[in-house]
Amino acid sequence: MSVAATQFTPLLGNDVLARVERMRLNPLRRRTNRMRGEHLSGKGGTSIEFRDYRNYVSGDDIRYVDWNIFARLNEPYLKLFAHEEESQVVILLDASTSMGFEGKFELARQIGACLGVMGLMSVEKVSIYSCGAKQVGPVRLLPCSGRASLKKFFRFLEQLEPGGDFPIEEAIESVLQHHRGRGIAVVLSDYLTLGSVSRSFNLLHGAGLELYALQILSPSEIDPEMTGDLRFVDSENDATLDVSSVGELLGIYHEHRLGLERYLEVEARKRNGRFVTLSSGMSIKDVMFDTLLRRGWIR
Repeated sequence: MSVAATQFTPLLGNDVLARVERMRLNPLRRRTNRMRGEHLSGKGGTSIEFRDYRNYVSGDDIRYVDWNIFARLNEPYLKLFAHEEESQVVILLDASTSMGFEGKFELARQIGACLGVMGLMSVEKVSIYSCGAKQVGPVRLLPCSGRASLKKFFRFLEQLEPGGDFPIEEAIESVLQHHRGRGIAVVLSDYLTLGSVSRSFNLLHGAGLELYALQILSPSEIDPEMTGDLRFVDSENDATLDVSSVGELLGIYHEHRLGLERYLEVEARKRNGRFVTLSSGMSIKDVMFDTLLRRGWIR
Protein backbone atom coordinates (compact mmCIF):
# COMPACT_ATOMS: atom_id res chain seq x y z
CA MET A 1 0.00 0.00 0.00
CA SER A 2 1.45 3.37 -1.01
CA VAL A 3 1.33 6.41 1.25
CA ALA A 4 0.91 9.85 -0.31
CA ALA A 5 3.60 12.35 0.58
CA THR A 6 2.52 15.21 2.82
CA GLN A 7 2.28 18.50 0.93
CA PHE A 8 4.85 20.97 2.30
CA THR A 9 2.61 23.99 1.65
CA PRO A 10 -0.94 24.37 0.27
CA LEU A 11 0.39 27.06 -2.08
CA LEU A 12 2.48 24.69 -4.20
CA GLY A 13 2.40 21.03 -5.06
CA ASN A 14 5.45 19.06 -3.98
CA ASP A 15 6.40 18.47 -7.62
CA VAL A 16 6.37 22.21 -8.32
CA LEU A 17 8.32 22.97 -5.14
CA ALA A 18 10.97 20.34 -5.92
CA ARG A 19 11.55 21.81 -9.38
CA VAL A 20 11.56 25.42 -8.18
CA GLU A 21 14.20 24.60 -5.55
CA ARG A 22 16.59 23.70 -8.38
CA MET A 23 15.93 26.90 -10.35
CA ARG A 24 17.39 30.37 -9.95
CA LEU A 25 16.43 33.98 -10.59
CA ASN A 26 18.18 35.37 -13.65
CA PRO A 27 18.50 39.17 -13.28
CA LEU A 28 19.72 41.21 -16.23
CA ARG A 29 22.34 42.85 -14.05
CA ARG A 30 23.93 41.91 -10.74
CA ARG A 31 23.05 44.60 -8.20
CA THR A 32 24.47 43.58 -4.85
CA ASN A 33 25.50 44.76 -1.40
CA ARG A 34 28.65 44.37 0.62
CA MET A 35 27.63 40.85 1.62
CA ARG A 36 26.21 38.21 -0.65
CA GLY A 37 24.98 34.66 -0.85
CA GLU A 38 25.61 32.25 -3.67
CA HIS A 39 26.71 34.77 -6.34
CA LEU A 40 30.38 34.73 -5.42
CA SER A 41 32.48 37.79 -6.14
CA GLY A 42 35.66 37.49 -8.18
CA LYS A 43 37.52 39.70 -5.72
CA GLY A 44 38.47 36.94 -3.33
CA GLY A 45 39.26 37.99 0.21
CA THR A 46 39.05 36.59 3.71
CA SER A 47 35.40 37.29 4.57
CA ILE A 48 34.20 33.82 3.46
CA GLU A 49 31.65 32.21 5.79
CA PHE A 50 29.91 28.92 5.02
CA ARG A 51 26.11 29.30 4.92
CA ASP A 52 24.35 26.27 3.40
CA TYR A 53 24.23 23.57 0.72
CA ARG A 54 22.00 23.23 -2.33
CA ASN A 55 21.69 20.84 -5.27
CA TYR A 56 24.11 21.45 -8.12
CA VAL A 57 22.46 23.13 -11.14
CA SER A 58 23.89 22.99 -14.66
CA GLY A 59 26.15 25.99 -15.18
CA ASP A 60 27.27 26.28 -11.53
CA ASP A 61 30.97 26.65 -10.77
CA ILE A 62 32.25 23.13 -9.99
CA ARG A 63 34.93 24.62 -7.72
CA TYR A 64 32.24 24.91 -5.04
CA VAL A 65 30.99 21.31 -5.26
CA ASP A 66 31.49 19.42 -1.98
CA TRP A 67 33.35 16.37 -3.27
CA ASN A 68 33.21 14.61 0.11
CA ILE A 69 29.41 14.56 -0.06
CA PHE A 70 29.58 13.52 -3.71
CA ALA A 71 31.79 10.55 -2.79
CA ARG A 72 29.27 9.39 -0.15
CA LEU A 73 25.96 10.08 -1.96
CA ASN A 74 27.01 10.16 -5.61
CA GLU A 75 25.05 13.44 -5.88
CA PRO A 76 26.68 16.86 -6.42
CA TYR A 77 25.92 19.52 -3.78
CA LEU A 78 27.15 23.10 -3.96
CA LYS A 79 28.61 24.89 -0.94
CA LEU A 80 27.13 28.37 -0.42
CA PHE A 81 28.98 31.16 1.34
CA ALA A 82 28.39 34.59 2.80
CA HIS A 83 31.18 36.13 0.74
CA GLU A 84 31.83 39.60 -0.57
CA GLU A 85 28.31 40.55 -1.58
CA GLU A 86 24.71 39.49 -1.05
CA SER A 87 21.70 40.18 -3.26
CA GLN A 88 18.25 41.05 -1.96
CA VAL A 89 14.94 39.69 -3.27
CA VAL A 90 12.04 42.00 -2.37
CA ILE A 91 8.54 40.65 -3.10
CA LEU A 92 5.65 43.13 -3.05
CA LEU A 93 2.13 41.68 -3.20
CA ASP A 94 -0.69 44.02 -4.12
CA ALA A 95 -3.34 43.00 -1.58
CA SER A 96 -5.93 45.63 -2.49
CA THR A 97 -9.53 44.51 -2.90
CA SER A 98 -9.36 44.32 -6.70
CA MET A 99 -6.80 41.50 -6.39
CA GLY A 100 -9.41 39.31 -4.68
CA PHE A 101 -11.30 38.57 -7.90
CA GLU A 102 -11.09 35.35 -9.91
CA GLY A 103 -7.96 33.97 -8.27
CA LYS A 104 -5.64 36.93 -8.93
CA PHE A 105 -4.28 37.10 -5.39
CA GLU A 106 -3.94 33.32 -5.20
CA LEU A 107 -1.77 33.25 -8.32
CA ALA A 108 0.22 36.23 -7.03
CA ARG A 109 0.97 34.34 -3.79
CA GLN A 110 2.04 31.26 -5.75
CA ILE A 111 4.38 33.25 -7.99
CA GLY A 112 5.77 35.09 -4.97
CA ALA A 113 6.31 31.73 -3.28
CA CYS A 114 8.21 30.29 -6.25
CA LEU A 115 10.45 33.31 -6.79
CA GLY A 116 11.06 33.61 -3.05
CA VAL A 117 12.12 29.96 -2.82
CA MET A 118 14.67 30.57 -5.57
CA GLY A 119 16.10 33.43 -3.53
CA LEU A 120 16.13 31.44 -0.30
CA MET A 121 17.85 28.48 -1.92
CA SER A 122 20.52 30.85 -3.25
CA VAL A 123 20.98 32.20 0.30
CA GLU A 124 19.86 35.65 -0.82
CA LYS A 125 18.01 37.86 1.65
CA VAL A 126 14.29 37.51 0.86
CA SER A 127 11.64 39.87 2.22
CA ILE A 128 7.89 40.03 1.50
CA TYR A 129 5.51 42.98 1.75
CA SER A 130 1.74 42.66 1.45
CA CYS A 131 -0.01 45.99 0.84
CA GLY A 132 -3.77 46.19 1.35
CA ALA A 133 -5.11 49.02 3.49
CA LYS A 134 -3.27 52.36 3.39
CA GLN A 135 -3.98 53.17 7.03
CA VAL A 136 -2.38 49.89 8.12
CA GLY A 137 0.67 50.08 5.87
CA PRO A 138 2.67 47.18 4.45
CA VAL A 139 2.53 43.88 6.32
CA ARG A 140 6.00 42.44 6.04
CA LEU A 141 8.19 39.46 6.63
CA LEU A 142 11.65 40.69 7.55
CA PRO A 143 14.57 39.43 5.44
CA CYS A 144 15.31 35.73 5.79
CA SER A 145 17.59 33.38 3.88
CA GLY A 146 18.46 29.73 3.44
CA ARG A 147 16.51 26.49 3.41
CA ALA A 148 15.83 26.78 7.14
CA SER A 149 13.56 29.77 6.46
CA LEU A 150 11.18 27.91 4.12
CA LYS A 151 8.53 27.09 6.73
CA LYS A 152 8.43 30.63 8.09
CA PHE A 153 8.32 32.01 4.55
CA PHE A 154 5.39 29.81 3.49
CA ARG A 155 3.50 30.35 6.75
CA PHE A 156 3.59 34.12 6.18
CA LEU A 157 2.29 33.79 2.61
CA GLU A 158 -0.43 31.29 3.54
CA GLN A 159 -1.98 33.72 6.04
CA LEU A 160 -2.27 36.69 3.66
CA GLU A 161 -5.67 37.85 2.38
CA PRO A 162 -6.62 40.67 -0.02
CA GLY A 163 -8.70 43.65 1.06
CA GLY A 164 -8.04 47.38 1.09
CA ASP A 165 -7.46 50.46 -1.03
CA PHE A 166 -3.66 50.77 -1.24
CA PRO A 167 -2.78 52.03 -4.78
CA ILE A 168 0.19 50.10 -6.12
CA GLU A 169 2.31 53.20 -6.76
CA GLU A 170 1.85 54.34 -3.15
CA ALA A 171 2.48 50.81 -1.90
CA ILE A 172 5.86 50.72 -3.67
CA GLU A 173 6.90 54.03 -2.14
CA SER A 174 5.80 52.87 1.31
CA VAL A 175 7.80 49.63 0.99
CA LEU A 176 10.94 51.56 0.04
CA GLN A 177 10.70 53.47 3.33
CA HIS A 178 11.43 50.15 5.08
CA HIS A 179 13.78 48.44 2.63
CA ARG A 180 17.54 48.80 2.25
CA GLY A 181 19.70 46.87 -0.19
CA ARG A 182 20.22 46.16 -3.88
CA GLY A 183 18.88 43.23 -5.85
CA ILE A 184 15.51 42.36 -7.41
CA ALA A 185 12.05 43.80 -6.69
CA VAL A 186 9.18 41.50 -7.67
CA VAL A 187 5.96 43.56 -7.90
CA LEU A 188 2.80 41.44 -8.28
CA SER A 189 -0.31 43.52 -9.02
CA ASP A 190 -3.15 44.07 -11.46
CA TYR A 191 -1.88 47.67 -11.79
CA LEU A 192 -5.48 48.88 -12.01
CA THR A 193 -4.77 52.27 -10.50
CA LEU A 194 -5.72 55.82 -11.35
CA GLY A 195 -2.19 56.93 -10.49
CA SER A 196 1.10 56.73 -12.41
CA VAL A 197 3.80 54.18 -11.67
CA SER A 198 6.53 56.25 -13.32
CA ARG A 199 7.76 57.79 -10.06
CA SER A 200 7.59 54.53 -8.10
CA PHE A 201 9.47 52.61 -10.82
CA ASN A 202 12.08 55.38 -10.73
CA LEU A 203 12.44 54.96 -6.97
CA LEU A 204 12.93 51.20 -7.31
CA HIS A 205 15.60 51.73 -9.94
CA GLY A 206 17.28 54.43 -7.87
CA ALA A 207 17.36 52.09 -4.86
CA GLY A 208 19.35 49.57 -6.91
CA LEU A 209 16.47 47.13 -7.41
CA GLU A 210 15.90 45.46 -10.78
CA LEU A 211 12.16 45.41 -11.47
CA TYR A 212 10.23 42.21 -12.13
CA ALA A 213 6.75 43.65 -12.81
CA LEU A 214 4.01 41.06 -13.20
CA GLN A 215 0.50 42.22 -14.06
CA ILE A 216 -2.13 39.64 -13.11
CA LEU A 217 -5.57 40.08 -14.66
CA SER A 218 -8.61 37.83 -14.42
CA PRO A 219 -10.01 36.14 -17.56
CA SER A 220 -13.06 38.42 -17.44
CA GLU A 221 -10.77 41.49 -17.27
CA ILE A 222 -8.81 40.31 -20.28
CA ASP A 223 -11.87 39.35 -22.35
CA PRO A 224 -15.11 40.55 -20.69
CA GLU A 225 -18.49 39.31 -21.89
CA MET A 226 -21.12 42.00 -21.36
CA THR A 227 -24.61 42.65 -22.72
CA GLY A 228 -27.45 45.03 -21.91
CA ASP A 229 -27.36 48.01 -19.55
CA LEU A 230 -24.72 47.78 -16.84
CA ARG A 231 -23.65 49.52 -13.67
CA PHE A 232 -19.96 49.29 -12.79
CA VAL A 233 -18.95 49.58 -9.13
CA ASP A 234 -15.36 50.23 -8.09
CA SER A 235 -14.45 47.47 -5.61
CA GLU A 236 -12.20 49.75 -3.56
CA ASN A 237 -14.02 53.10 -3.36
CA ASP A 238 -17.61 52.12 -4.36
CA ALA A 239 -17.72 54.69 -7.20
CA THR A 240 -20.35 53.78 -9.84
CA LEU A 241 -20.67 54.20 -13.60
CA ASP A 242 -23.86 53.44 -15.58
CA VAL A 243 -23.38 52.27 -19.18
CA SER A 244 -25.98 51.57 -21.86
CA SER A 245 -23.91 51.18 -25.07
CA VAL A 246 -21.88 48.09 -24.09
CA GLY A 247 -20.68 47.24 -27.60
CA GLU A 248 -18.96 50.58 -28.05
CA LEU A 249 -17.63 50.42 -24.50
CA LEU A 250 -15.91 47.07 -25.09
CA GLY A 251 -13.85 48.50 -27.93
CA ILE A 252 -12.77 51.44 -25.78
CA TYR A 253 -12.02 49.09 -22.87
CA HIS A 254 -9.70 46.85 -24.90
CA GLU A 255 -7.93 49.88 -26.31
CA HIS A 256 -7.25 51.22 -22.82
CA ARG A 257 -6.29 47.83 -21.38
CA LEU A 258 -3.72 47.18 -24.10
CA GLY A 259 -2.55 50.78 -23.78
CA LEU A 260 -1.94 50.23 -20.06
CA GLU A 261 0.10 47.10 -20.81
CA ARG A 262 2.25 48.97 -23.33
CA TYR A 263 2.74 51.84 -20.89
CA LEU A 264 3.81 49.51 -18.06
CA GLU A 265 6.21 47.61 -20.31
CA VAL A 266 7.82 50.82 -21.57
CA GLU A 267 8.14 52.24 -18.05
CA ALA A 268 9.74 49.01 -16.81
CA ARG A 269 12.20 48.83 -19.72
CA LYS A 270 13.22 52.45 -19.23
CA ARG A 271 14.57 51.36 -15.83
CA ASN A 272 16.21 48.17 -17.20
CA GLY A 273 13.36 46.12 -15.74
CA ARG A 274 10.98 43.47 -17.03
CA PHE A 275 7.21 43.32 -17.45
CA VAL A 276 4.68 40.64 -18.31
CA THR A 277 0.88 40.33 -18.22
CA LEU A 278 -0.58 37.04 -16.96
CA SER A 279 -4.08 35.63 -16.66
CA SER A 280 -5.20 34.35 -13.27
CA GLY A 281 -6.63 31.42 -15.23
CA MET A 282 -3.08 30.17 -15.87
CA SER A 283 -1.61 27.40 -13.75
CA ILE A 284 1.50 28.10 -11.70
CA LYS A 285 3.31 25.48 -13.79
CA ASP A 286 2.53 27.38 -17.00
CA VAL A 287 3.64 30.66 -15.45
CA MET A 288 6.94 29.40 -14.03
CA PHE A 289 8.05 26.62 -16.36
CA ASP A 290 6.83 28.12 -19.62
CA THR A 291 6.29 31.90 -19.56
CA LEU A 292 8.98 33.09 -17.12
CA LEU A 293 11.52 30.41 -18.04
CA ARG A 294 11.08 31.07 -21.76
CA ARG A 295 11.47 34.83 -21.22
CA GLY A 296 14.70 34.31 -19.29
CA TRP A 297 13.47 35.71 -15.98
CA ILE A 298 14.55 32.48 -14.29
CA ARG A 299 16.90 29.65 -15.21
